Amino acid sequence: MLTLARLGRLGLAVGTAAVVAVGLSTNAQAATGALRYFSISGQEFRITNPPNNVCINLQVQPDLIANQTDKTMSVYSGANCTFFVLNLDPGRSVAHIGGPRSVLFIG
Repeated sequence: MLTLARLGRLGLAVGTAAVVAVGLSTNAQAATGALRYFSISGQEFRITNPPNNVCINLQVQPDLIANQTDKTMSVYSGANCTFFVLNLDPGRSVAHIGGPRSVLFIG
């Protein structure tokens, strides 16, 4: 009976370690910084620490889009990351490219 208790505690410790490791690796799978974009009227939108390899549909079609993260961002003219336009390196911005609808951070 004592052996079963020890095995149970060992299983709990291993399971907890696995959950912590998975949780930490999930946090590491995001760009650090912010995606900033501006509507034609100048209204600012911001997404902080966007996830890598996840398509993000933008709230408005921006006139200016700025990649202020540490990851390269792919810009698409269609929703759901369709119709690739360009890659935007960290720290770069672009304006007047036809109002992109979605982005994807490459990680």
